[in-house]
Amino acid sequence: MTELGEFLRSRRDRLTPADVGLSRPGDRRRVPGLRREELAQLAGVSVTYYIRLEQGQSRNASDAVLDALARVLLLSDDEHQHMRSLARPTRAARRSARPERVRPGVMTLLEAVRDVPALVLGRRTDILAWNRLGHAMIAPHLEFSAPAQCAIRPNMARLILLDAHTRDLYVHWQRKVDDLVSYLRLASGQHPDDEALTALIGELCVKSQVFASAWARHGVRDCRAMVREFRHPLVGEVSLAEELLRLPDDPGLRLVMLIAEPGSTSAERLSLLASLHAPGASAASSTPVAARET
Repeated sequence: MTELGEFLRSRRDRLTPADVGLSRPGDRRRVPGLRREELAQLAGVSVTYYIRLEQGQSRNASDAVLDALARVLLLSDDEHQHMRSLARPTRAARRSARPERVRPGVMTLLEAVRDVPALVLGRRTDILAWNRLGHAMIAPHLEFSAPAQCAIRPNMARLILLDAHTRDLYVHWQRKVDDLVSYLRLASGQHPDDEALTALIGELCVKSQVFASAWARHGVRDCRAMVREFRHPLVGEVSLAEELLRLPDDPGLRLVMLIAEPGSTSAERLSLLASLHAPGASAASSTPVAARET
């Protein structure tokens, strides 16, 4: 079955007839969810056409058909866009995949917010750059200069799934994993020709059963601003608002900032962390560090 077929099947399975107004007394089903015939009828397409679409035999689904399927399947906006990407892989593959670099202006911005943990992530969740407090908050067990000096950039997905320190850092680790997997599923549909992204997903499926199980659920959701709870080894528990700023001149790049509520205990602990990781004799060591292109 194709990626599109697996996604459509997963969305059918999560619905009940009652969800779409088809509940019938005494209707016993051997399998969960909507039948193909029911979905096709509700979407206004022939059963044969829908089966061909689910099997990957139709590459020219119209906007009207995809919109109808999204309506019946109760898809979110992110899921709707993901379905479009899967239904039209050649269009998705033509999107620009410019090398991921952090522009000098963004580096200057990172330096300017030195009192806030901040880092720049690429579409594969590579850490492209961070400021000193961002490094201290997320990865103090790694060298501060690692993004610039390592041939392989630190990667948030690998850290979250495969690194013991990062797992302990997130109080609600499973929620973070679910958010990560849902984002990677969305990114994989947008960049089907990205071999490095495909390799990353394959690696995580092999090395992490938690990731593999979550990946099989076909959750799709873009990154959202939200409050994260951290259990930092030096300053204890802190609650930080995770704000995401997409960089319009750099498609796929996101500036992530972790912000404490002013006057809160978390703000005090974040200030303590900043003092513990203040630069030493060399003032230049406090400047943000950019990753080398891979």
